[in-house]
Amino acid sequence: MSPVMGFASRRTFLKAAGAAAAVNLGGGAVLSARPLPQPLGLQLYSLRDLLPKDFDGTLAKVRSIGYSVVEAAGYYDRTSSEFRKAMDAAGLRCVSTHHALGALETQLDQWLEYGNALGLEYFVCSSSGGMHRDKNASGPQTLDDWRWIAAEFNRIGEKVKTAGMQFGVHNHTPEFATIDGVLVYDELLRLTDPELVMFEMDAGWVAASGHDPVAYLKRLPARFPLMHVKDMVRGADGKEQMMLLGKGSPDFAAIMPADTGLKYYFIEQEAFEMEPFEELRLNAVYMKQLTV
Repeated sequence: MSPVMGFASRRTFLKAAGAAAAVNLGGGAVLSARPLPQPLGLQLYSLRDLLPKDFDGTLAKVRSIGYSVVEAAGYYDRTSSEFRKAMDAAGLRCVSTHHALGALETQLDQWLEYGNALGLEYFVCSSSGGMHRDKNASGPQTLDDWRWIAAEFNRIGEKVKTAGMQFGVHNHTPEFATIDGVLVYDELLRLTDPELVMFEMDAGWVAASGHDPVAYLKRLPARFPLMHVKDMVRGADGKEQMMLLGKGSPDFAAIMPADTGLKYYFIEQEAFEMEPFEELRLNAVYMKQLTV
């Protein structure tokens, strides 16, 4: 058994293998599965320990194992021209970036200028957890805090659009809290302007929160042009642990064909079971076997 088959879940492999076979219908029509249309993407947070040590070499390895687009999570003390030059040299396209809401509240113009110089298409808020409308407040976020955050997303989204990029919101699990009977994620979707704010679904954290990524993708496909791809299992300590794709949840064989609005996906491996590049290579093989 190959290393890849050893890690791929049986349900996903059977689904992908079955879809890959061409079916000859009585009328002579042939239905055949196609590979995912999106380019293979990586969230560079996965390599946050290696990039500071060998930025150019790490990017070259990313390209050598099959990735062609990346999403930034920090710029490693490089100017925009230095960062873009390194991407070009590696044969990668940086199409999206992450900034926490706190940074966007105080440094938005600076990072918009940087993003434009990189030629970014998307500009994403990585995290808004812990933010309060009252800067002196502490403790759990209230529903009013999240409604203020939604208004900030609209304000920021308008500036990002004017700058020629599209603003997005990435989730963890706080966005799936229920406060006063209201699911926060649904409230953010309701209160944000679709013309100004899209959502980058982190499908791993959606599933870990007890919700179904496919249900959101089918209901509002146009709101989700970006996705983070990761698998998790709940450990004995009750915490979610990152796993090689195909070993945990959710089932991306079901998720990927469900979203007709998806432009890019980014594999994000926040922790590794083996040598990082070998694991990222196996993740790439897993995604390439999926079909629509």
